[in-house]
Amino acid sequence: MGRLSGERAFVTAAGQGIGRATALAFAREGATVIATDIDAGALAALKAEAAGIETQTLDVRDTAAVQA
Repeated sequence: MGRLSGERAFVTAAGQGIGRATALAFAREGATVIATDIDAGALAALKAEAAGIETQTLDVRDTAAVQA
């Protein structure tokens, strides 16, 4: 069991870079991660890399999409 077992984390820009690294680190520590990005392909690759990651394509610049 990791340090974040039972916790949930919401990570934006999770398709690459710092967002991706953060999502993977949280998942490896046992958190359930909700990862968002505008790149569906990058999210699919992320989800395949670690258990406990749920993904949603989302453009956080789109207020209506964020509120939905």
